[in-house]
Amino acid sequence: MKNTRDLFQNALKSHQNGDLAAAERSYRTILETEPVHADVIFLLGTLQLQVGNLETAASLLMKTILLKPDYIEAYNTLGGVLQKQGKFNEAVEIYRNGLTLKPDHAETYNNLGTVLKKQNRFDEAVANYKCAITIRPHYAEAYYNLANLYKEQGRLDDALENYGKAIDFNPVYIEALNNLGVTLKEHGRLDEALAIHKRAIKLRPDYAEAHNNNGIVFQELGMVYEALKSFDKAIVLKPDYAEAHFNRSMALLLAGQFDEAWPEYEWRLNTKTYRLRTFKQSKWDGSPLDGRSILVHSEQGLGDTIQFVRYLPMIQSQGGRVVFECYPSLYRLLRECAGIKTIVERVPSGGLHETFDVHVPLMSLPGIFGTRLDTIPSLVPYITAEPVLVTEWQNRLDNNDFFKVGLVWAGNPHNIRDSGRSCLLSNFACLAEIPGVTFYALQKGTASLETLNPPEGMTIVNLDRELKDFADTAAVIASLDLVISVDTAVIHLAGAIGKTVWALLPFAPDWRWLLEREDSPWYPSMRLFRQTYPGDWEGVMQRVRQVLIEEVLSRGLRDNSFV
Repeated sequence: MKNTRDLFQNALKSHQNGDLAAAERSYRTILETEPVHADVIFLLGTLQLQVGNLETAASLLMKTILLKPDYIEAYNTLGGVLQKQGKFNEAVEIYRNGLTLKPDHAETYNNLGTVLKKQNRFDEAVANYKCAITIRPHYAEAYYNLANLYKEQGRLDDALENYGKAIDFNPVYIEALNNLGVTLKEHGRLDEALAIHKRAIKLRPDYAEAHNNNGIVFQELGMVYEALKSFDKAIVLKPDYAEAHFNRSMALLLAGQFDEAWPEYEWRLNTKTYRLRTFKQSKWDGSPLDGRSILVHSEQGLGDTIQFVRYLPMIQSQGGRVVFECYPSLYRLLRECAGIKTIVERVPSGGLHETFDVHVPLMSLPGIFGTRLDTIPSLVPYITAEPVLVTEWQNRLDNNDFFKVGLVWAGNPHNIRDSGRSCLLSNFACLAEIPGVTFYALQKGTASLETLNPPEGMTIVNLDRELKDFADTAAVIASLDLVISVDTAVIHLAGAIGKTVWALLPFAPDWRWLLEREDSPWYPSMRLFRQTYPGDWEGVMQRVRQVLIEEVLSRGLRDNSFV
């Protein structure tokens, strides 16, 4: 008996010190003489979990529960193993069985909330996190998990409150500090976010995630070179940190340092957001194709696709037969696009019936072709609107002799950057007083309903229901005099067909618009209007107003209302 106690203590010491092999040997030696020792079986199960032997861990933990039905730690640990195995329903059942035996166990409620969250059963998850907090009012981890759930739901104020409580009860809760900083950034409270990330870094200087998120905030503040220093630090600490490499590429591209940026940009394909699709064929590296077929597949947004199809003729010049996969809303627009041999629609499943020899993600092409600022293929138009559709719209609009301006004020609300780049139709109010102008809303989605209550004096025609896809939008744009839009796919489309387009940019713009300049090397017909500070739509619109007046006057309209 004494030998067993000593061996058990030695096993525990080895386990705690991280010598798992020695701990396992000792646990198994004990079980040779005491095969129903529940504590040893439990600890051996946790050890198997640590080394990734999930099936063995689950078996040992279940055996522990059979030997000792009130062993609540075994229920909790087994629930965690089942979660890792993706057996969420079984995990829920195990946690609930544990709560039947011990209904005041805060940790089990917290763990049950986590697995319910994974099942998108958010209301139930919230209820269980709150039960954990009721039982243990200072339970920092439960506050943290509740905050994470609220953050995913977009309930940023609730998330901030609960991150704050987690940190109140555990001031060195580094993950809570990190996520609090991220949430403050999403809330637009950039200076506070910066202070929180710096606090996290002071607590743990080697915390790569905090350095990365610090860089993101710096970039939002327009401090690009400080952002680069933060991303560099994150990468030094964690060399395979894909998100930090990708964020670094964004900062380098924004600064116009394309040569250094493109290799970093490929790290996006290792991030959760942009993970590369799996094909049995190899990824093209830019070598001569010699008649081989190549699948070029769209990624990221619609505007990105419109921007980068300009590279398809360059693949063709390498001897490749391009099979281009695009989003359904772009299919009709791009089916006659130069450089495409075969065009197919992308389906939600990602399945593809076309045969091909190699593949490449569309947005890898600038790097493959070594694009620099002075070598951007910027000849427009490289997309043309369907002549029949253009004629139809020109005939429809010919009875209006006013200056015709297309407007877009909101992007995809699901885009992570949308809150900064989008505005309201009411922000265009200062343009309403300009005589001789008719506005056409190219806006899609619920934001188009803002035309029901336009700024006073504005004549605006809502085309939402008539724009079935981007082929329709292109035809309308071709029939207008000017497009004014926030950073959406529409400015790419207008630029690609060579229409005069004014892009309204947030203070922290997307990388492709570079820094400070008023023109775009990607689109010769584009003019950029930038915020001078975050949220400065009024300043942007006043500058647009002045230039629009000049444009209308140059077209021959004279009116003392301008004076």
